[in-house]
Amino acid sequence: MNDLISFLDGISRHVNRIFVALAGAMLVAMMLLASANVALRSAGFPVKGTFELMGFFGAIVASFSLGKTYISGEHIAVDIFLRRFSLPLRKVLTAANDIISTAFFCIAAWQVFRWGMQLHRVHELSETLRIHFYPFVYGVSLGCGVIAFVLAIEAIRSVTNRREA
Repeated sequence: MNDLISFLDGISRHVNRIFVALAGAMLVAMMLLASANVALRSAGFPVKGTFELMGFFGAIVASFSLGKTYISGEHIAVDIFLRRFSLPLRKVLTAANDIISTAFFCIAAWQVFRWGMQLHRVHELSETLRIHFYPFVYGVSLGCGVIAFVLAIEAIRSVTNRREA
């Protein structure tokens, strides 16, 4: 079981490094776009579609960062109540939380993907730039799928009582 967990963890970490790099590139693009818009707006030439692009890029940045944020422990964890319970009960509650969280993000990934398919089918375009919504929606779905994978590994660890060394 340790070999399986280590293998899945290696895949997860590799995928999340790629996703964080892509999120970082999008964040830099957002920064450059916002800066260009501020500079050009003061000269009377605002960048057309800045609001749309910031929304699209922001969705990708947020969703692609979820897995790495969880892996590195930089997410918000509220354990004020959990600390009051005995260790065996904490382990059970942690395993239940990991399983429920995995299920939630699997459902979220699937539903967002279905929404993307609908947007693709009807050729939905953004209002200002007239660009397709669906690639960004698929990206958010992918980000939800990656965090579901990370959480599934944690669920396996919790259920088998195997924690990282």
